[in-house]
This record gives sequence, structure tokens and C-alpha cells, in this order.
Amino acid sequence: MKRLILILIFLLPLAGAAKKSKRVYVEMETTMGSIQLVLYNDTPLHRDNFVKLVKEGFYDGLLFHRVIKGFMIQGGDPDSRNAAPGQLLGEGEAGPAIDAEIEPYIRHKRGALAAAREGDDVNPERKSSSCQFYIAWGKYAHLDGKYTVFGEVTQGLDVVENINKVATDENDRPLVDVRIIRARLIAPPAKKKK
Repeated sequence: MKRLILILIFLLPLAGAAKKSKRVYVEMETTMGSIQLVLYNDTPLHRDNFVKLVKEGFYDGLLFHRVIKGFMIQGGDPDSRNAAPGQLLGEGEAGPAIDAEIEPYIRHKRGALAAAREGDDVNPERKSSSCQFYIAWGKYAHLDGKYTVFGEVTQGLDVVENINKVATDENDRPLVDVRIIRARLIAPPAKKKK
């Protein structure tokens, strides 16, 4: 009986690993080209929320409303869908904030997909926006441990770079709108044969 219990204790973690979810891939077609993303399984609240919004067509027609050259591009504000030129954006939400899933082993890097959020002064729990996200481009180590990174760009870093170079106003909004035409779930890339 003791052996059986020990064997079960040893095998249960292995059974859980065998059921690990497949990664989810998303393509964002923008007015400047396509960006493909993979969502991390280690951040299931953020992954599942993003998938839900993509399936609902939530991101279709929204803007990359904030671009900070050499740093990041930000999108996902529902108020941007019909925003007038120069309108200040960044406050729109799709629901309640999402609990932080900040993992010390998931760090910002070029192409990291992370959840936007309000600052620590009003959000000490570091909860994430229900819909707004950013893609890191430049210096970002100071963000590690403070924002939930829940995916990364797998194709289209050149598109992110080009968006990051657009002219912006004093509020970091692009002077010429950069729009997400459509976001959709896609199949994982085919594995290369050796």
C-alpha cells in the first residue's frame, strides 16, 4: 500500500504535465502589415481573456493609440474605434481589471506582449487592463516584475518596428491612425522537419 501511494505521488505531477495546453497563436492584421503572436500558458487569465476578445472581434477596427518611439506600441482601447483625430485615448475598458500574473521567469524583451495597467499609486495590486496591451520595442528591463507579460511576437517584428517609427503628437498618439483591421486565432506554425 505504501508503495502504491508513493508511485501515485510520483506519477500525478507527470500526468498533469501531459495535459498541458497547446499554445494559442493570434494574427493581427494592421494597416501597416501583420503581426503574429503566441500567448503563454503560464498566464492563463490573460491568455483566456485575450482569446475571448479576439473571438468576439473586439480588437477589429481599434487603433494603436499610443506609440513611444524606441519603447513600445499600445492598443486595445475600445474608445479608439471611432476616435476623432487627436482625441486623447487610453481610458477605455472592456470589463473589470484582471488579476496580475507576474511571473519572475517571464521577462520583457523586444516583441513581448504585455497587459497595460494603471500606475501603482492607484493600482498597488498591479491588476491589468481588461483589454489594453502593449508590445515592447526598446529598453524595458525596468518593467519586469511590474506588468504581466502574457505572450510575444513570433512574426512581424518589422511591422512593430515600423509602427514604432510613426510620427506622434504630444500625447504619443500617431498623427496618422494605425488600425488593427482584424485579429484572429490561427493554427500554430508547422514544425520544421530535420
